[in-house]
Amino acid sequence: MTAVRETTVENRYGRSADQQADRKLKIIGSVLGVVLLGVVGWIGYDYVTGQDISAEVIKRQVVSDQQVDVHLEVRKDKDAKGYCTLRAQHRDGSDVARKDFRFDARTDRIDEVLTLRTTARATSVELLGCTADGGAGR
Repeated sequence: MTAVRETTVENRYGRSADQQADRKLKIIGSVLGVVLLGVVGWIGYDYVTGQDISAEVIKRQVVSDQQVDVHLEVRKDKDAKGYCTLRAQHRDGSDVARKDFRFDARTDRIDEVLTLRTTARATSVELLGCTADGGAGR
């Protein structure tokens, strides 16, 4: 008897439909991954370069049950005007003070110690955000 060859040669009949589908999915996934990375990079770049105003609370000092001094540093474009909102909270999480501080100085950096009048002893102070005149806050 003669031995029958039972294996098929892959190259003779081309790729199977599953292999072609896998290759297409890999290509589509790679393209979508590159597009997603591009969009995330663009959004990050726009956020960083698009900020007109940035600020941070350097330190705070509770002076009394009715007063907290806050050292605030604001960085902005030289001609930008706007305001920053600060909030002081009691240990139970309730607000004891909230105040907007305007800045109109024609400088790119403002470094001030501000006073918040509180309704009870504050245990924390938070910068809620800053907003440029005519623009959205960040």
